[in-house]
Amino acid sequence: MVKRGRIVAFFLLTLIFAGIIGTTTTDISKGISLGLDLQGGFEILYEVEPLEEGQEINSTVMDATVQSLRERVDVLGVNETTIDIEEGNRIRVQLAGIQNQTEARELLSTEAQLSFRDVNDKEYLNGTDIVEGSAAQNFDQYNKPNVTLELKDSSKFFDVTTEISQMTPNNKLVIWMDFDEGDSYLEEVTKENPKFISDPNVNFPINDTRVEITGDFTIEEAKRLADVLNAGSLPVDLNEIYSVSVGAQFGEQALDKTVFASAIGIGIIFLFMIFYYRLPGVVAVVTLSVYIYLILLVFNLMHAVLTLPGLAALVLGVGMAVDANIITYERIKEELKSGKTVASAFKAGTSQSLRAIIDANITTLIAAVVLFMFGTSTVKGFATMLIISILVSFLTAVYGTRLMLGLWVKSKYLNKKKSWFGVKASEIKDINKGEEVEPKVFGRSFDVVKHRKKFFTASIVLVAIGIISVALFRLNLGIDFTAGSRIQVLSENTITVEEVNEHIDQLGFEAKEITHAGDENEIAMIRFDSILSDDEIAKLKAHFTEAYGNEPSVSTVTPDVALDLVKNAFLAVLYASIGIIIYTTIRFEFYFALTAIIALLHDAFFIIALFSIFRLEFDITIIAAILTIVGYSINDTIVTFDRIRENLKMKKRVKTFKELAGIVNKSIMQTLTRSINTSITTIFAALMLLIFGASSITLFALAIVVGLMAGTYSSLFIAAQLWLVWRGKNIESNPIQTVKKKPSGGPQV
Repeated sequence: MVKRGRIVAFFLLTLIFAGIIGTTTTDISKGISLGLDLQGGFEILYEVEPLEEGQEINSTVMDATVQSLRERVDVLGVNETTIDIEEGNRIRVQLAGIQNQTEARELLSTEAQLSFRDVNDKEYLNGTDIVEGSAAQNFDQYNKPNVTLELKDSSKFFDVTTEISQMTPNNKLVIWMDFDEGDSYLEEVTKENPKFISDPNVNFPINDTRVEITGDFTIEEAKRLADVLNAGSLPVDLNEIYSVSVGAQFGEQALDKTVFASAIGIGIIFLFMIFYYRLPGVVAVVTLSVYIYLILLVFNLMHAVLTLPGLAALVLGVGMAVDANIITYERIKEELKSGKTVASAFKAGTSQSLRAIIDANITTLIAAVVLFMFGTSTVKGFATMLIISILVSFLTAVYGTRLMLGLWVKSKYLNKKKSWFGVKASEIKDINKGEEVEPKVFGRSFDVVKHRKKFFTASIVLVAIGIISVALFRLNLGIDFTAGSRIQVLSENTITVEEVNEHIDQLGFEAKEITHAGDENEIAMIRFDSILSDDEIAKLKAHFTEAYGNEPSVSTVTPDVALDLVKNAFLAVLYASIGIIIYTTIRFEFYFALTAIIALLHDAFFIIALFSIFRLEFDITIIAAILTIVGYSINDTIVTFDRIRENLKMKKRVKTFKELAGIVNKSIMQTLTRSINTSITTIFAALMLLIFGASSITLFALAIVVGLMAGTYSSLFIAAQLWLVWRGKNIESNPIQTVKKKPSGGPQV
């Protein structure tokens, strides 16, 4: 008898989920903080250096510096500010959504060392003589903007002005901001834009605590000077070693394009699941929708910042969530084909798939955690989203799917409707006759193991080509790894390299490389070998903003930071590999772990070789892509290994290479459909990012697509068969001992 209440419960839950998602998603999305790459802004990494010889840079000094920077940022009225102290006496400042980046940069880096000097540069007063917080923008008697200050000691100021007034004809009190050794008033006064603030004449002694700083100020300039003085001088020198700024137009374009690409990618995945898996596919669409909603909700509650790579990770996370569903559904279909009832197949399929899902997710999680530990800010955003995706997908794809599909199964409505699972009547065996299900792909069974030498040869040849390319041509390293500066210019129309080069020549700069980007060549990438100064950056920004109406994006990296990125990238891959080896050895055996690592290094190298052969720019986001592929590759490999382990436990003893080869081939065939389907869905998502996403993640998406294909290939045709060769080498003298699987419990060795 059909229990219709359970079916009603399914539809009620679906409607409740749809109602909650439909009514709250917009508010949740608006509450998520966007990174500077999605709304414009800039990020600067400072190296803190002593202000005076012998000064110790300790935690107290670092905290005081951060506090001074926060006070200055507060002046700008920026809501989404992140200021972090990092290892090596470094401070990273991130300001998203800021309108005037040039002003912010100047405000942050200005030391605010105010000094009063004579024309011979002798200092009389400095910032310690000013009443804290007394600076204010005001107007003089001619209604011109100025800055007023309060001094602590009127008698001291009287003595100073008395001495200056007697220096006729050079009776000037020169007011400096950040006077550096080697600066000279007599030189600066001849320049059109002198470094000092003002140089009023002092004709008589002044016995007052109120001081006016006059100059050719605008109201904004006078206010900014007052704000800097009130924020106080920095207790240290700040040396800028890395910066990236993104124009608001770039951020808006990146967000719109990537959201559009994400929607298409997720839509294709949903259609594929429904078409291939029928009712379970519909259940997957429901749970995946809940998964996406929960991801956004958790991100909102964490007050995390969503970056462009993070948005890409959300889409790729859908592919991972799909994988858990596919593993479960394939196992259920396999049980149905063996002749079991729907209820028995559901119970066995969900139980047997859980172990593979757990192992696959944990190994991917290891790679994501390492990525977070060693990544830069945008890469950390990607890693954060990936970690959340793994945890939430386990919750929805494992428990959510079991709950929703279980309602249908327990209703008994599906007892005679195995076709609703995508199983044909001709595929179902008679369980009473002990008929076994022969694993097939596209209606055929293949002897994959027989061709292992061909696969090994193909991989060796491709790896050799990659090694030769890397050795001869090396990688086309971006500024992340080589140091230098990069400017992205956005135009409303097609922009030519010649046109941009003319602008560069007009400004007196020399670019190393100018290339195109964007769908219609509306973005020009300008590369410089040198580290551009603040003034040079401001000059270039002003020029291209006026020329094209959009503020360009600028990145600068010093050699020290480039070296750190290289080191961190190497350590990330190393530690991820070590973590995966340890976990896989514990869960399986050392031979499994070793072949899994060889397979993932094989996949990672394919990406490196691709970028070397085609001279594609290799930057820090490609490292994120490689580590993502490390996670996907090991995920795929673990699922195949899990099936090998399970099939081995069906035997009491495996004592010949032929017998072991048969088990490996059967395991590959059993997981081949799952691997193909998982790769297809994830590649769909990555392809949409590649085709429709923002230009800044084009190469990232390309690396993901290539890596996914390489990962699927290596899991099935390299890792499993390499394990067969090594483990089967001495099998006759050292047979594999197993215990037959007990019907009442899990497999035991």
